[in-house]
Amino acid sequence: MLSLDIVWDDLPRRQDASRASAQLALPPILTWQTAQALLHQFQQGKGRAEVSLDLGISTCQAILRPQGVLLPDGQQLTWEALRRIGESKTTCYRIEQNRPHPLRAIGQNSDLTLSLMPTSAAPTLLVGGLPMHRIKHTDPWQDTQRKLKAAGGAYGAILDTATGLGYTAILAAKTAQEVLTIEIEPAVLEIARQNPWSRELFENPRIRSLIGDAFELIQELPDGHFSLILHDPPTFSLAGELYSSEFYRQCVRVLRERGRMFHYIGDLQSKMGAGLLRGVTRRLLEAGFSRVLRKPQAFGVLAIK
Repeated sequence: MLSLDIVWDDLPRRQDASRASAQLALPPILTWQTAQALLHQFQQGKGRAEVSLDLGISTCQAILRPQGVLLPDGQQLTWEALRRIGESKTTCYRIEQNRPHPLRAIGQNSDLTLSLMPTSAAPTLLVGGLPMHRIKHTDPWQDTQRKLKAAGGAYGAILDTATGLGYTAILAAKTAQEVLTIEIEPAVLEIARQNPWSRELFENPRIRSLIGDAFELIQELPDGHFSLILHDPPTFSLAGELYSSEFYRQCVRVLRERGRMFHYIGDLQSKMGAGLLRGVTRRLLEAGFSRVLRKPQAFGVLAIK
């Protein structure tokens, strides 16, 4: 199998997000759930509380004092700061120099506000106030697992066309030999670097992350290299070219024989999803895919070369 290091050896280094400096230890991160839990424990007269400062991955002990909370790294937060965090249900806060800072950024390409939003498990990314994962009756981690299951599993070389917070690349890399993931918005990767659930995106040697436009970069990939493409693009209104016949033809070209592409669309039962499904299915078949199978449980379709 051709190594991605060879495939991409002649590309400008500025496109490569995998060669950035090693990720440093992350500062504590608090959410409205954690803040409200700490406030409740203090009101109950507790002097200590079990708390997660990495969005549910692990727990530690915090000390509850009349003036506020003492975190394990020595930082302190006032109860007023905790109340403010507890009122904000769409933002995660990193704690630095004893103050909460919202995990937000402004996109370099779109000028949209990007933020990390807590859920019951892994956080999601908000782009212009819209979540980039399914969060109703599920969570972003389970949503990604459902997509991989609908794709038939990940093995060999995988192409992930929209990195986001990196959950797709991380889960695919658990069984695949190599994963190439592409993100058009550098600010998204900066938020991912501050997300504990995204850490493996930057540390797993089987994952190669590039910054650039997938519509353009796919044209430079070799024929028949990938066994699976995981295509979870932004909405049609934001990235119509990633739903085009031209892009789909490139997907067919870079897939090996009998290769697969999982294409996220949205709720296939909704009016908008059903309308988009018809056009996507037609263009996928015109581009050269032999079959397109509906995967309603994963809100997408599986196209087979």
